[in-house]
Amino acid sequence: MRFSEALGRKIVSLSTAETVGLVEEFVVDPRSRRVVALGASKSSTGSTIRWGDIESFGTDAVTVSGADKLAGADAKIDRLSGKDHEFLGKRVLATVGDEIGQVDDVEFDPDSGDILALVLTNGNVDAVRLIGVGSYAVVVKDA
Repeated sequence: MRFSEALGRKIVSLSTAETVGLVEEFVVDPRSRRVVALGASKSSTGSTIRWGDIESFGTDAVTVSGADKLAGADAKIDRLSGKDHEFLGKRVLATVGDEIGQVDDVEFDPDSGDILALVLTNGNVDAVRLIGVGSYAVVVKDA
């Protein structure tokens, strides 16, 4: 699945069958190469869902056991979220300083949250090469 396909997806509570928010952001830990949380909008209970609190990540909705799973971000998630840590549209630099493209999308496993690849305008970069993401660029190991 790709980030672009999932942004804006409904977050549904299994206990009430009501929409409790919308997927607004993917919070990625570059060290583990995993989605660790989702940022949510249009929620009355909180703006963050930890990946472990997601019951399923389906093609139509993300499900959680209840609206209480949307909460405030802890310090670790807060450090990894926000505009400076978004992937889409950022330049991709190799560790030698060469620009190798721009992130068009990110492929991830909806079951585990593992990042699989960065989708660039000129091809894919395997996620095992991911080092970090910042306000200016995404940095990857040389090929």
